Amino acid sequence: MLNTATIMGRLTADPELKATGSGINVCSFRVAVERDTKPENGKRPCDFISVVAWREKAEFVSRYFRKGNMIVVQGSIQVRSYEDKNGVKREAVEIVADKVHFGGSKNDGQRDEPPPPPPPAAPKGQSYSPSKPGYDGSPDSDFDEIPCDDDLPF
Repeated sequence: MLNTATIMGRLTADPELKATGSGINVCSFRVAVERDTKPENGKRPCDFISVVAWREKAEFVSRYFRKGNMIVVQGSIQVRSYEDKNGVKREAVEIVADKVHFGGSKNDGQRDEPPPPPPPAAPKGQSYSPSKPGYDGSPDSDFDEIPCDDDLPF
């Protein structure tokens, strides 16, 4: 039998982290996935797929992903039955995440992120230059070139 699913899309809302009665973390979220069909009126049709992640993956998603972020989810499709608050039997189809990956650049879809930290301070008596990281063979480099010796012992 084979039950695998891989989707890539954007989160429709911030992930929701909860804990079960026994203290196991679970995170639920929905991913908007564009269909691979010809756009209608300039917009591709989109499916909204429910995903659930457990334990460390749940913590990872809730910590690093926000609404609008691109996400890649690999997992299996699960269909579960439940009764709603009115006693009506319902079914839920969702992907149980086995692997979760970033789908875009770090700042893709994120809001108001603080600027990156400044470069590290140079050691006393030396200057720091991002265009000259010190391993480019320049005279102020801390690294020496090792001559190539083709007579290797192995």
